[in-house]
Amino acid sequence: MSTSLERISQVAVHVRDIGRASAFYREKLGLKHLFDAPPRMAFFECGGVRLMLTHPEGGEFDHRSSILYFHVADIEAAHRSLEAKGVKFRTAPHRVAVVGEHEFWLAFFEDTEGNVMALSAERRA
Repeated sequence: MSTSLERISQVAVHVRDIGRASAFYREKLGLKHLFDAPPRMAFFECGGVRLMLTHPEGGEFDHRSSILYFHVADIEAAHRSLEAKGVKFRTAPHRVAVVGEHEFWLAFFEDTEGNVMALSAERRA
């Protein structure tokens, strides 16, 4: 039996208001809602990874989440679409690196709880 880590199955994002955050991920980002475990959790499908919105279990877990990077094919179109839905962006799409024949692009935004997320795209240079 292998003990290597192969993939992420679930990511927890800490939120203060489950209803408000759940509506954002469902309505603004368009993620597929899987189920709720009231009153503390809501679950979404995100490309084979389950996203769990949850209240922090205790003080040591009460902090904003790591940055989630959502891969998109067309970062400008995704940026325009989400911005039109009221998503608050910190940055416009911008190139962050060129590696060989590829460019890496990001656009950072916030959810309703102040967690930072990003759109990411890769293009041929």
